[in-house]
Amino acid sequence: METVEMNSVSLKRPHSEDDVANADEIKRQKILEKSKTGNDSGQSIETVTEPPEDMKNEIIPNEESEEQEEEELEDSDEDGDPESFADMMKHGLTESDVGITKFVSSHKGFSGILKERYSDFVVHEIGKDGRVSHLDDFSVPVDDEDPSEETFTVLSDEDKQRLEELQLFKNKETSVAIEVIEDTKEKRTVIHQAVKSLFPGLETKTEDRDGKKYIIAYHAAGKKALAKVRTATDPRKHSWPKSRGSYCHFVLYKENKDTMDAINVLSKFLRVKPNIFSYMGTKDKRAITVQEIAVLRITAQRLAHLNKCLMNFKLGNFSYKNHPLKLGELQGNHFTVVLRNITGTDDQIEQAMHSLREIGFINYYGMQRFGTTAVPTYQIGRAILQNNWNEVMDLILKPRPGAEKGYLVKCREEWAKTKDPAAALKKLPVKRCVEGQLLRGLLKYGMKNIISAFGIIPRNNRLMYIHSYQSYVWNNMVSKRIEEYGLRAVPGDLILKGATAVHIEEGDVDNYTIHDVVMPLPGFDVIYPKHKIGEAYKEMLIADNLDINNMRHKIRDYSLSGAYRKIIIRPQNVSWEVVAYDDPKIPLFTTDLDKLEGKPLPVLPTDGKFRALKMEFSLPPSTYATMAIREVLKMDTSIKNQTQLNTTWLR
Repeated sequence: METVEMNSVSLKRPHSEDDVANADEIKRQKILEKSKTGNDSGQSIETVTEPPEDMKNEIIPNEESEEQEEEELEDSDEDGDPESFADMMKHGLTESDVGITKFVSSHKGFSGILKERYSDFVVHEIGKDGRVSHLDDFSVPVDDEDPSEETFTVLSDEDKQRLEELQLFKNKETSVAIEVIEDTKEKRTVIHQAVKSLFPGLETKTEDRDGKKYIIAYHAAGKKALAKVRTATDPRKHSWPKSRGSYCHFVLYKENKDTMDAINVLSKFLRVKPNIFSYMGTKDKRAITVQEIAVLRITAQRLAHLNKCLMNFKLGNFSYKNHPLKLGELQGNHFTVVLRNITGTDDQIEQAMHSLREIGFINYYGMQRFGTTAVPTYQIGRAILQNNWNEVMDLILKPRPGAEKGYLVKCREEWAKTKDPAAALKKLPVKRCVEGQLLRGLLKYGMKNIISAFGIIPRNNRLMYIHSYQSYVWNNMVSKRIEEYGLRAVPGDLILKGATAVHIEEGDVDNYTIHDVVMPLPGFDVIYPKHKIGEAYKEMLIADNLDINNMRHKIRDYSLSGAYRKIIIRPQNVSWEVVAYDDPKIPLFTTDLDKLEGKPLPVLPTDGKFRALKMEFSLPPSTYATMAIREVLKMDTSIKNQTQLNTTWLR
């Protein structure tokens, strides 16, 4: 097997200059319309990116979001520079900047459009038992303890608003009175059930006032009771049947939303904290994804009711179990991907897909691991490991060229001019971004205590930076390893025996293939290859003013233990077909939701204007589907390269 150097191949068919100008104008109009309406319809300018599976397990953006106001601000940017997105992204990273330079296959690359529509990228989670998650059942398990359907409609919107304010102690009222218009015992019972099930922490009683019946809602034991309920350690024990599992498991089907955004929306509608939800992995935003979620002591009936009022989500396949879900407890994900307007010949496509199935692809960390702006996340991670906190602060807050929100540009300019955290913070309408959190920290702890100020940023977000640096080193070292020794196991390589890494000895080399070889992410608890690449690790870290033999940090959180990662991944369950089509807007396969709603398969012409490659494959956790697709197309997956090759398109 031979390796080939990477050459840039356009991901998308060429546009004329007029087309690009028109697309930019349409984009600006879209942004202006969106900022006026605050409506997120899913119509947006998108470049070809796939959020990483593994990094998302580490980053939990906006865990307790300040919700719509900030979402709308982040989606609209009236203050943005009018230059084109392609111009702004010229300052971004390319694959070679982060060590992604090699291919394993020898076929000639060809072009195609990835994620022209988010529905061209479908992800189904694979559970630890090997079962692929599908949404195929909307039915609700019913028992005698469930409230009637009327529970969800008996309260008026005004009643719900007053009850929510009471539940959250948002006003000085100690109770809320709801008049019973049709006074029957059955009607009163339904109102009692509605208040208690929809607003955990509230109790109810019936009172006569001036000859009328009222249901009085109140806090049974003040704020402590509410706090107990809202932290979800044991919400309303007395109201949950003992025979029923404490966790309702369900399949979440979502379109164009990432997992944490979806959970924030669900928790908002259910009036609970996001931390009562659990899941095995986070999924892409710009995709259709299907995964299992578990929630503590929320009935399937309440969850199913959300199907009537939520856009871009569907919930189904409900069951009750006695355990939550845990991050990482999955076998991987199954991908269905459509690459539109492909230019490859049938022979090229066959060669590419056979190579993907038989050899695989280099298990690089994808571009999303390193950020999209002119300041890569790995540079901040390196400064943290160097204990250079002024550099950390400067890299996060200094002005930077390229694509950014207008308010961030103004914030950075103010910081560069004044070095005043309060003044810079005033330029930020969105305070939950990393820049806003660091400025708040500097305001609280002062400029001489940057470590504590940086500590205000959520832990997972802080660790993202050093993990990005590890990934940067790993990518570069794997490219060097393949350049030096090709696609065969050699003495001095590392393989895993159980969880322990051992070196391949000269006499055992024929017992292993490239698919057995692992490479370390740098840390204090790993060993390195016993050939030239082991020395290359040391040299790279020395150049970055780091000691490979001392990866412990004086702040424990930033001490790197290291890990091992296979250098070649061979996807499972690989299949493909080439289909013809005329209309770029029609779907080229049916989703779970299409099947549930009885939508027929799309009728495709046998001799259409365009050709698409529909491919399916399964990958283990922490691997990047974009790196598999890169191997097929022989393309640079960076936003910078794609936009400079006219690869921005309007969804």
